[in-house]
Amino acid sequence: MRTAIVYTAGDATRPPGADNRVLVHVCNDEGGWGKGFVVAVSKRWPEPEARYREWYRERRDNDFGLGVVQFVKVESSLWVANLVGQRGVRSVQGVPPIRYEAVAEGLGRVARFATEHNASVHMPRIGCGLAGGNWETIEPLITKELCEQSLSVTVYDFA
Repeated sequence: MRTAIVYTAGDATRPPGADNRVLVHVCNDEGGWGKGFVVAVSKRWPEPEARYREWYRERRDNDFGLGVVQFVKVESSLWVANLVGQRGVRSVQGVPPIRYEAVAEGLGRVARFATEHNASVHMPRIGCGLAGGNWETIEPLITKELCEQSLSVTVYDFA
């Protein structure tokens, strides 16, 4: 059964409930961490940043790259999903760093993980801040990759 995205005002780093939850955000493929939503993530939990930086540093020996997701357990029933969905951190010749194909691929990986763990999915408006993405393009990717898999998805607008 297809679900619909639930929009709510609040802090995405505090998804309610005691059930399994996955908090998704978009990372770059340059190893940069320190602006945007990741600042809030790092204030709550040090592990996602540390694991992302290690993943990037050791990229020659692992799967780090566009479209890949690293799942970091931060609480007993909560994982942060570091989804690599942007090329670099700045626009190049007017092209923003967001890579929609990589976001879609990563969301597919999130869907498999969430299904395996019977988890709901939570996120800010991924890819629309520093990555320069357009929500009208990203929202259908979320619907296709997550909602059409009957996953519960909540998108947070910071209040």
